[in-house]
Amino acid sequence: MRTILILVISFCFTTAALAQISIVRNGKATGRIVVNQSHTTDLKAANILNSLIKKITGVTLPVVSVNTKIERGDLILESQSALKESGIEEDGFRFTSNDSTFVITGSKGSGSVYGVVTMLEDYFGVHYYAANSCTFPHLKELNLPMNISRTENPSFRFRQTQAYSLATDTLYKIWHRLKEPREIFAGNYWVHTFDRIMPSGKYGKTHPEYFSFINGKRRPGAASQWCLTNPEVFELVSAKVDSIFRANPGRHIISVSQNDGNSTNCSCEKCKTIDEKEGSPSGSIIYFLNKLAARFPDKEFSTLAYLYSVAPPKKIKPLPNVNIMLCDIDCYREVSLTENASGKSFMKNMEGWAKISNNIFVWDYGINFDNYVCPFPNFHILQTNMKLFKKNNVNMHFSQIGGSKGGDFSELRSYVVAKLLWNVNCNVDSVIQSFLTGYYGKAAPVIYQYMKIQQGALLGSNIPLWIYDTPITHKNGMLNPQLMRRYRELFDNAEEAVKADSILLKRVWQERLSIQYAELEIARTSAIENADQIRKELSLFRNRAHILGVTSLNERNNTIEAYCDLYLERNIPSAKSSLAHQAKVNFPLPPDKPYDKIADKALTDGLLGGATFNESWVGWSGKDGEVIIDLGEVKEIESVQADFLHKLGSWILLPKSMSCYASTDNLTYSLIGKKEIAEDRSVEVKYVNIGVKANEKIKARYIKVHVETIGLCPSWHYGVGYPAWFFMDEIWVY
Repeated sequence: MRTILILVISFCFTTAALAQISIVRNGKATGRIVVNQSHTTDLKAANILNSLIKKITGVTLPVVSVNTKIERGDLILESQSALKESGIEEDGFRFTSNDSTFVITGSKGSGSVYGVVTMLEDYFGVHYYAANSCTFPHLKELNLPMNISRTENPSFRFRQTQAYSLATDTLYKIWHRLKEPREIFAGNYWVHTFDRIMPSGKYGKTHPEYFSFINGKRRPGAASQWCLTNPEVFELVSAKVDSIFRANPGRHIISVSQNDGNSTNCSCEKCKTIDEKEGSPSGSIIYFLNKLAARFPDKEFSTLAYLYSVAPPKKIKPLPNVNIMLCDIDCYREVSLTENASGKSFMKNMEGWAKISNNIFVWDYGINFDNYVCPFPNFHILQTNMKLFKKNNVNMHFSQIGGSKGGDFSELRSYVVAKLLWNVNCNVDSVIQSFLTGYYGKAAPVIYQYMKIQQGALLGSNIPLWIYDTPITHKNGMLNPQLMRRYRELFDNAEEAVKADSILLKRVWQERLSIQYAELEIARTSAIENADQIRKELSLFRNRAHILGVTSLNERNNTIEAYCDLYLERNIPSAKSSLAHQAKVNFPLPPDKPYDKIADKALTDGLLGGATFNESWVGWSGKDGEVIIDLGEVKEIESVQADFLHKLGSWILLPKSMSCYASTDNLTYSLIGKKEIAEDRSVEVKYVNIGVKANEKIKARYIKVHVETIGLCPSWHYGVGYPAWFFMDEIWVY
């Protein structure tokens, strides 16, 4: 009986072994790659396949022409142009095999390449986590399954992320089935193209009527929009578009889309009439784009539905060759788009667009622009939101994430999003856990626990997650003192688990940067008593970031090195004490809401704000500000200084001037001095100290600081024609 059992088991194992197609056995090639060597995509697929097979086994397979007689063990790569009727779409592929050969069939696009990538990942255990971070087994045998038929098509026809790995590793983009705008948009004209197509620098002075009518006058400028009802604008744009397509043969889509900025659309009588009729500024945009689409029916025109134009028009419908790039920039990210007010508002607009268009491109945001190196736990909403996009006629998708190394879970977020862009129904938790195991090794369970605790804490706090967030927003929520202690403990455990592997240890260090940064940011919101400890933590943060090659702090080109230098300068207690510390203030010209709530303390509390304007800063919009500081008694003073925020992307510009006055009785004031402030067009976030110094010491109890606004945003700025903000967060008297 035992002999029979052994024979049955032996037979089963033998049958299982035979029920596969062997391509490598005992370290020797037993299969071949059959490919049409004149077909660029298929040949590329063959080269990728063979290079990875060599890394896995040490051998390569012979590559033979499609005209060769087919043999057992052949792996056949082929692309066919008309397969949609059989279920294979652009970039899709099909696996078919019998008892001796395995075929990868691709259609238009990169189907055969993506088929090879899938085969390497699913059947051979190759995983590509980040730039130059590919893991593969070392094997003596490679086998493929017999008698299968498997078809995969992408969930979105255009799939784009902002993963930093794209810039440094060409295979990463291929592996994750991603595309870039320059590959399909003529001349790389994609998003915010108005000023590229019809430059204000060329036409603004001679033809201001081509540009937006804003607050009573035409305002040409790089951030202004077009007057979309002006027939001369249409003819100029048509001629330019035609020349771009002629210069880029083979390209069939171009973006003709509003410049960056909000509410800068034209409000002349003709444009206003269309927009009021349509119930949205998108009305005049679609009116203009439809004219272009009709003139060039064989081309496709992409345009933005962004900020002021996000709502769909009521009556006019985009022509089929008008692509709507819909942006959810105003939505909070702590829950999915159907679960909070901002998301519901966006969904109403998306559903409105879906009723009138089958050609929608979503630009989704999954990054903290102000603080890349900051916790941003949004993994739990990614799949739900992508399914909503897919349901509402979205066929192109850009997920703006992972733009720089060192961002919160940059590699993991890029990996998960790429998987979802290809298959919106994939098992996200399995994808996450597989990545963590492969990328962090023995630290994976602890990292996963950290992610889940933080996610639960965010949801439990009911505090919104914003793409311009700061750790300070969450210091009583997911970053409260008890949780921060827990996070530190978890990262200590993670480091301990991989301390023997320098590569894995550095990966844990990199992810820990976000908690280190959060600790530093939260520490500066109260009086720093243990300055030596803060210096030590700041030094560790700086040194690890340097070792890891993490440089970027935010989208405005601020660096971690500069942040650390400024932190020491701005936040560590100085021996020089301000006479205005904790002094009472009042406002003859008060700040705007909601920044007035903290105004009575924020300007003299000794605590300085950070890059995000909604903490510690006191702001005025389009008007002068005036503050009177009561020193409590008459004192000798020599100088007055104020701290201003410069942040162009938020319409926060430096004021025109600052004047300071002194008084002993709060009735009669004498001028200490006036400082004219130069215009600054740099994109970095800056903290600008403006000072006024007296010629000699002055006796004063009351100090009046008058800040003169620049009024409206200038022509070069995103908010052209609208009130500019200025923000202060401290006034010092010495």
